[in-house]
Amino acid sequence: MKMDIMQSQIDRQNILNNTLALKEVEKEFNLNQVYFTNQQVAEFYEVSLATIERTISENSSELEHNGLRTLRGKELDEIISNEFVTLKNDGHKIRNLTLSSFKTVLNFSMLLKTSEKAKGVRSKILDITMQVLENKVSKNSKYINQRDREYLGQAQREAVERKKFTQAVKDYIDMGNYKYAYFTNEVYKAIFKERTQEYKKLLDLSKNDNARHTMYSEVLVIIASFESGLSDEFEKESGRLGRQLTKSEGDEIVKKFSSLALWKPLLDDARTKMATRDNTLRDVYHEKLSDYMSAMSSEDYEKFLGEQSKSLEKQIQENRDVFERLKDK
Repeated sequence: MKMDIMQSQIDRQNILNNTLALKEVEKEFNLNQVYFTNQQVAEFYEVSLATIERTISENSSELEHNGLRTLRGKELDEIISNEFVTLKNDGHKIRNLTLSSFKTVLNFSMLLKTSEKAKGVRSKILDITMQVLENKVSKNSKYINQRDREYLGQAQREAVERKKFTQAVKDYIDMGNYKYAYFTNEVYKAIFKERTQEYKKLLDLSKNDNARHTMYSEVLVIIASFESGLSDEFEKESGRLGRQLTKSEGDEIVKKFSSLALWKPLLDDARTKMATRDNTLRDVYHEKLSDYMSAMSSEDYEKFLGEQSKSLEKQIQENRDVFERLKDK
């Protein structure tokens, strides 16, 4: 994965949200205190205090998002009295104090352009981050979506709605057998702007690979909702007309259904997750979803790479009794 952490805030945040990599980085640099003053940050990166203060002024929002704090009043007194930080005091009363967390200190390395020490730190951070991802993902990124604990349940739900949808297309659309692939593509285009073959090409899937087996649980929920709703719309319109629907009539239903206001926040969320996760976990760039690209959250790193993630095989083993009951029914 190519990252330009000097130019891209998304790339910087992707690294800073990777809790697994940050644990390894912390060991590497032995930065194990709770807070760091601006002076300590300046000394660590071998730059002037003025350089640190200017960097804060130019990037305050990003640094604050990653743990930069300015303390005053009671909160400041508590920090000083508990000696969480070492201060060089010239005898004057300290009225405010800017402190950085470990995460903030790393953020500085990605913003300081002239510091050789910062250059070395960010190079090491990139190496560690890439190594952690390679170790966790291995060569099976195609199905990394299945490590989500929610995947199995949502995949089952989607499969049920898929059967309902294909039956509705069979019963209510007057087209040849290509109508199943056609309206599946229309659903995909409405949700993540790509046809099945476009998606498969991006993920390097074979002809026999089932695209939905690689999709994130949130995307499967949206697909299930779309197909369930369209099934009902096809049935209602066919009943109203007293005949099967033409292709153009089916197209119009899809168009109106997908433009309903209720879908916008759901689609925005699904597109953001898909574009962001694929870019980070699979090194796959969805050009048609580029406007939805974001930094992957710490929660997502834990979900797919952390201890809470589980392989599909383990999930099936844990839910074997559920499958047995379903089979009996």
